[in-house]
Amino acid sequence: MKNMHVRAVIALLFMTLAVPAMADQTDPQLDVLFEKLKTAPDYEAAQEIERYIWRIWSTTNTVGGGVLLRQGVEYMNNGEHDKALVNFDALVEIEPEFAEGWNKRATLHYLMGNFNSSVADIQKTLTLEERHFGALSGLGLIYDALDQKEAAVKALRAALEINPKMEAIRRRTDELIEETEGIPL
Repeated sequence: MKNMHVRAVIALLFMTLAVPAMADQTDPQLDVLFEKLKTAPDYEAAQEIERYIWRIWSTTNTVGGGVLLRQGVEYMNNGEHDKALVNFDALVEIEPEFAEGWNKRATLHYLMGNFNSSVADIQKTLTLEERHFGALSGLGLIYDALDQKEAAVKALRAALEINPKMEAIRRRTDELIEETEGIPL
């Protein structure tokens, strides 16, 4: 039944909203923004650059994809996880090369406690956008929740290499390193 609903949503969107927007993780502006992010002088400057990156990442290649993304995020934020999942399933089906679609579904799976599904979607996100510090941070938090501290530190360090001013991630990484003292990381 869920699959039929996803297909119906996709069909409707293709019929009415197939106008391209063109951006996402392939946008050439990202290279410059990631260089600036690494050298941002402080947290506030990094936050501003990060906002631009997220704005680009959140731009779908179709208007229909944008609708699915916005509705899915709204459902997720309202705790309507089943509805959000339908939207994100449809989004990754119609835009399988859109990294943020996979990342949003990974976030939803994390919130639902579906860690294996979340990790699978994070891996797809990282295949499409290896610099996705949000996905890497999420991966670290999943490993942390699963008490896989070495894997958590590795993922969080990778996120910090890309976005060094993530203060909460840096604090958690430092705490994990302290907790695992004596374990080669």
